[in-house]
Amino acid sequence: MEKKESGEREILVDVKRLERVAYPLLTWYKENGRDLPWRREPNPYKVWISEIMLQQTRIEAVKPYFDRFMKELPDVAALAAVDDDRLMKLWEGLGYYNRARNLKKAADVIVREYGGVMPPQYLELKKLPGIGCYTAGAIASIVFGEAVPAVDGNVLRVLSRILASREDIGKASVKKRAEEMLRRIMPAGEAGAFNQGLMELGETVCVPNGSPKCEECPVKKECLARELGLTGELPVKAPPKKRRIEKRTVCIMEQEDQVALCRREDTGLLASLYELPNVEGHWSLEQLSRVFHFREDQVISAEQLPDAKHVFSHVEWHMIGYRIKVGKGLPKGLIAAKKEELKTIYPLPNAFSRYTKLIK
Repeated sequence: MEKKESGEREILVDVKRLERVAYPLLTWYKENGRDLPWRREPNPYKVWISEIMLQQTRIEAVKPYFDRFMKELPDVAALAAVDDDRLMKLWEGLGYYNRARNLKKAADVIVREYGGVMPPQYLELKKLPGIGCYTAGAIASIVFGEAVPAVDGNVLRVLSRILASREDIGKASVKKRAEEMLRRIMPAGEAGAFNQGLMELGETVCVPNGSPKCEECPVKKECLARELGLTGELPVKAPPKKRRIEKRTVCIMEQEDQVALCRREDTGLLASLYELPNVEGHWSLEQLSRVFHFREDQVISAEQLPDAKHVFSHVEWHMIGYRIKVGKGLPKGLIAAKKEELKTIYPLPNAFSRYTKLIK
């Protein structure tokens, strides 16, 4: 019981400090918040799509994808009805393709169970595929004004510096505690602006890489890390697990205006996406001819391409590549795609971009 009471006292001390942050943060955000496409006349669909796109992706990189997505899939009904390949093509380049698959799954649920209208309550939003505490909090607060927090990495970094906390921000318990504190101080009628202000502060001022811009910070007077000279040490986050290295050999196999593609299996890494023919390991051209069943007399020309590397969250692909031009049709078992269709039909993951850029 004593430990519980001690923990509650600590929370109350931190809450007091965060209460003093709310007003200057709101004032700063209303004057300095960036003009972003999803902030103009925000509706639940736009906020939802933007928040999912922004996971693991920078704002500037997301903007053109968001605009293209909205033009083709302007509402939940359009998203629920879109062909899977077309959805993946619209998502091509953003990576983490399960995000897009979950968007469509959630859209199906919204159409079937909610009449095509996103539910306005935080707890209902959390039930949808691909929507966790953060995304549900963002939609519920920004669009519907519900007084719930939206805690992401930016917010955790800001809070850890304001409170000079040495807790590991990667821990679920730390995120839960942050949500609990923010619920207690959420300003009435300003939940959306408050959450966005914290996010904006973390993205533009209390930045993750390099020194935070403390002199520009609207809440610097309340920042314990600044006062104690700890901004360079916080937040604390355990280093990621070492990635597994996987060698691969990639082929650009061409026959006049066609190029060979494969389709990945329905489960696992890059599930269901199209790809250039490739094999695990670093193989010679002679070995590849046996794998992909092309004869020496079919080959017009062959050249080795530059090496490439692609980093996933848990694995790195270290790739070598070949360009092989054949004269009697592409080998059986491969998809013969017209090169111009790579731009419009076939979704190819970024993992192969070093080589797909060489296809003309």
